[in-house]
Amino acid sequence: MTFVVLDLAGIFVFAISGAVVAVRKGLDVFGVLVLAGVTGLGGGFLRDLLIGAIPPAALADWRYLMVPVAAGVLTFYFHPTLGRMERQVGVLDAFGLALFCITGALKAAEFGLSPVPAALMGMVTGIGGGMIRDVLAGRVPAVFRGELYATPALAGAAIVVVGDRLGFPIGVVAVLGGGTCLVWRLLAMWRHWQAPMPTGSASV
Repeated sequence: MTFVVLDLAGIFVFAISGAVVAVRKGLDVFGVLVLAGVTGLGGGFLRDLLIGAIPPAALADWRYLMVPVAAGVLTFYFHPTLGRMERQVGVLDAFGLALFCITGALKAAEFGLSPVPAALMGMVTGIGGGMIRDVLAGRVPAVFRGELYATPALAGAAIVVVGDRLGFPIGVVAVLGGGTCLVWRLLAMWRHWQAPMPTGSASV
């Protein structure tokens, strides 16, 4: 039950961020719901397909579909208020990233993946939906533009996997892994940390 609650909380937060992007792109209500859905569910959908969890949780449990719909409708009608809360939405997005790196890594480990692939699946769960959202919205995915987003997710997922392998309680593992991801992401936002980018011209 705890796993599902964490998953649904992450989906709701991510879905709001996707719906906000849709509103800013001037999309209609269908576009808002689509971007909310792919942002909230895309990473988990990719993870489930890759680890063989068929059908994906997004299709097997009605709650996984209703949560992003609710987030999309909420954003569609209250987007002026949400648009003025950019910083708060960013913080919520960081929480969503932390939640997804936990649930993604744990589910991958539960399906028998070794630590490295399980940690990668935790990262994919966290960043997959945002990447699909950005592509559909006609933007270069944020994870390719220097934002420290994927790295904190991978670090958090790795801690979760290692802690789980060592037999630590799930609560402890979640706090350590999710906390690492969350603090790193929030510090990166606050201090404007960026991943290394190429310097100079690529022309020959």
